[in-house]
Amino acid sequence: MDIPTLVYIAQIAGAVCFVLGLHLMNSPATARNGNLLSAGGMVVAVLATLVGLVARDGGLDGIAWAIIIVGFIVGGGAGLYTARTVPMTAMPQLVSLFNAVGGGAAALVAIQDFISHTTSHTPLVSTTVFTVLDVAIGAVTFTGSLLASGKLMGVVSGKPIILPLTRPLTVVVAAGVVAGAGLLVLDAAGTVALAPAVAILILGGILAAALLLGITMVLPIGGADMPVVISLLNAFTGTAVAMAGFVLDNPVLIVSGALVGASGGILTKLMADAMKRSIVSIMIGGFGGGEGTMGSAGGGATQVRGVSADDVAIQLVYASRVIVVPGYGLAVAKAQHACRELAELLESKGVDVKYAIHPVAGRMPGHMNVLLAEADVPYPSLKEMDEINPEFDRCDVALVVGANDVTNPAARRPGNPVSGMPILNVDHAKSIVVIKRSMGRGYAGIDNELYGNPKTGMLFADAKDGLGQLVAAVKAL
Repeated sequence: MDIPTLVYIAQIAGAVCFVLGLHLMNSPATARNGNLLSAGGMVVAVLATLVGLVARDGGLDGIAWAIIIVGFIVGGGAGLYTARTVPMTAMPQLVSLFNAVGGGAAALVAIQDFISHTTSHTPLVSTTVFTVLDVAIGAVTFTGSLLASGKLMGVVSGKPIILPLTRPLTVVVAAGVVAGAGLLVLDAAGTVALAPAVAILILGGILAAALLLGITMVLPIGGADMPVVISLLNAFTGTAVAMAGFVLDNPVLIVSGALVGASGGILTKLMADAMKRSIVSIMIGGFGGGEGTMGSAGGGATQVRGVSADDVAIQLVYASRVIVVPGYGLAVAKAQHACRELAELLESKGVDVKYAIHPVAGRMPGHMNVLLAEADVPYPSLKEMDEINPEFDRCDVALVVGANDVTNPAARRPGNPVSGMPILNVDHAKSIVVIKRSMGRGYAGIDNELYGNPKTGMLFADAKDGLGQLVAAVKAL
């Protein structure tokens, strides 16, 4: 068996590892093994590709080896550094940056291949189609993901930014991408004859238009929609990588890109359904007033009731069932370990403690699951919204830690930004405790009516400090 055949088999084996790894990620109990299997598949695929490059006619010259070695050192070093240093609270921003890198790299691969083929002969129609799709989707993903990351970091305002000509410009730019793609395909089909320099220039125009399109597409989207946007851009990254695979005739890129694109697309649909909003309405934008906007509960007409840590501790200790509702405030305060400590303390006293996980809590899909898993919270205690909602009626205390919009009863009424969005039925609990730094609004930009509920007690504190106070108070009882 010759080396190219062995390389191809190894690449297919790596792709199979991706499929099996993704399947294992269906369950939190096997997700870690799935991640390791997928990483192992990537190592096999990379090594097989390297062997294939060395074994081909002419091999690799010194410059090629230098580029590969520098790429391994820089890319591997950056990946290792970020994996070890980036806190879990910054994971959404990191995922967005990874999306940008993936989309940008896929676009560059297609551009290089197109230039090398165009200068020697006219590319095939199929290759041209894949190249244009790769460049367009990859470029949109690159700038869109960078902008989404900036919104999550606070560098760019989390509010929807709708400039006077943003939407008409988006339509014009998208039409320009389609027109340029059409010209290149007609050239490949022999219908029109373009000089190589003109074809390359048109591809450059498509690249520039797609980069602009990524900005105009994400700019009007509010911070409340960021989990859906991240998922959608992740699907774009996978699609761009799959297109690069078709351009290079590389099975690993095709399979891995298709997996990411398909899973990201499905997740995007599920996230949009969880918010009772269509993907089109999300992409049009306009939802989310920006985190931290100050406002009084109930539009200023409802008084809130403050409580002390000692009062809350008594409620928790004498409760039979407690449901913890984590949100982004828990992540910002890095309070997941304190939350787990409180839960274990209550469980040692015979209290049944569960965690209610809303699909869009946090800033990326699965944010709360990952955060609590890092703190070694048992997987069976994490309950999804549909499973936990019926239990609030039998819950003695609902402890809300940093969650806002996903608990707002206003969603059950029409006429406001969260209308129709499924929420956690926190207001059905017998008693409600909210740990929050202030009366600031969430990303939807409206007051949370839960805070004015007579059953609600507000413990004003940073999530980590507030949970620490509760741990101390429970131990003192």
